[in-house]
Amino acid sequence: MPKPSATTPFHLIYGGDPYLNEQTVRDLRHQAQRKHPDAETIELDATNADHYAFDEAVSPSLLSERSIVIVSNLQNADDKLGETMVAYCKQAVNNPAEASIVICQHEGGIKGKRLIDQLTKAGAVKETVADLKKAEAKLNFTIQCFERRNRRIEPMAAQQLVAVLGDKTGELAAMAGQLCFDFDDNPITLERVNQYLTANPQVDGFRVADLALSGRAADAIIAMRASIEQGTAPIALIGALAMKLRTMAKASAVRSGTISEAEAKTNSWVLKNATRQLSGWTSDGMRRCIQMLAWADEQSKTNGSDPVYALERSIELISSKGRTN
Repeated sequence: MPKPSATTPFHLIYGGDPYLNEQTVRDLRHQAQRKHPDAETIELDATNADHYAFDEAVSPSLLSERSIVIVSNLQNADDKLGETMVAYCKQAVNNPAEASIVICQHEGGIKGKRLIDQLTKAGAVKETVADLKKAEAKLNFTIQCFERRNRRIEPMAAQQLVAVLGDKTGELAAMAGQLCFDFDDNPITLERVNQYLTANPQVDGFRVADLALSGRAADAIIAMRASIEQGTAPIALIGALAMKLRTMAKASAVRSGTISEAEAKTNSWVLKNATRQLSGWTSDGMRRCIQMLAWADEQSKTNGSDPVYALERSIELISSKGRTN
């Protein structure tokens, strides 16, 4: 996917695949930050931000003459906020040299379409994001993930990645990045992809974890048993589950301000997904699940123990968000 341009002061990122939508926003933000390193970056959610907050965000401050303002959920903007944004868009387009950069994110659909039309008419640049619903679009995206890293992948290898992770764009992109990091082959071959997928338990482990995190304990246990029957070692699945929970713990720490996103050292898309899964979790619940997985890890390394039973217990606890009653 071509990188968007940050030369205009007002951008609308519209619909499409959620990961690509957010990637486009990230690319524009990074371009704007490179062009204006002294600019303050401000994030607003149109669901609860009012026109006063937007006015303050785009106005010069003691810290910076201009800002980079990221507005999410544009489809939820109220009329007053919309009017203020349209007025500012006209002003910014007429005087881009002194304007703050505004990047708006819309999830797609007809909600908020009137505001989209008004902003476009006022001079905002609208970028409609691809939805990646067709197999060909998913395949092209996979190939582009490698091209963005100046690497190539064999067509059959790309198709294999799409077959396994085609419905999870963020994980597909992360897997492409990991392959480029782990292997020097250029192009990446089908053998390398299969070697990675079969040697690394993340695909099955994350699938089991996602089922457990959604409260589907029985389905998660069935998937876990099927994976073990196909040759995956219990300790590998335990490791993947633990990795998922550690990522959620990092996401919780970032959300609370304990650490920064940079300190988390985790792919931003993976971190954002983990943040969405935090609803209903408590620190004690997270702690109990991590302790249970540590016990399961011990069971998998001890003679005469039952690591599959320990895995089942861990999955059941994760499915209940760490609640014991």
